[in-house]
Formats: sequence, C-alpha cells, structure tokens
Amino acid sequence: MAKNGIKVERKSFEYKGQSYFEYFISGTVRDREVNIRLAPPDVKDKGGYTVLDIVFGNEERADFIVEPFEFTNSEGKVISGERYLVRTTDENGEVYECAVKPTRNSDKTLLNMLLK
Repeated sequence: MAKNGIKVERKSFEYKGQSYFEYFISGTVRDREVNIRLAPPDVKDKGGYTVLDIVFGNEERADFIVEPFEFTNSEGKVISGERYLVRTTDENGEVYECAVKPTRNSDKTLLNMLLK
C-alpha cells in the first residue's frame, strides 16, 4: 500500500571521481524538515544499488510502499511487521520494485515518526 503519497527521491553525488545516487524521503516531523536516507536491505551487496537504479529508470521520484507481513516461525510464534519498498510503473504498465530500509538508526526513528 502506498503510504500517504510519500515519495522516495534520488539525487546524484560525486565520490572519488565517480557519480552515485543517494535515496531519501523528504518530510516534516513536528514542523521540522527531515531527510530520511534509504538503502537496499543488504548494504554490503552493492548490486542492490543497481536494482534501485533500474527501479527508478529515468525518474527522480518513486512511490514508497509499506507492505505488512506475517508468518509463523518453526516454534509456532507469529512474527509480524512491515517491509518497505520503492516502486515505479513504466509506460507499458510494467511494475518495478525493490526492498529498502532506513540507512541509520536515526533514519529508522525518523521514518517511524513520519509514518504515524
């Protein structure tokens, strides 16, 4: 489910002569402007950034999706929560999406505040 029209944005930056993208949500929490940085779920897997680049295509913004999940583990305990996705749809109706997570603990806290 798209969450209240929240968009993920990307902006390029230079590092050691190379161009890269950073991904973030801009929002307001208690009248304060915040930028919440996002990354692929496994930041050691640099291929996750390639997937994000494909999802964004030529766009600079994509939909932020909150998807609830629930499963029962091997001990019979029900585990539930939410996962976060970035999603776009191309001109042919093809949907592209990639899981993301807040980059730092402070980003996680800010995202929780923004989603309330």
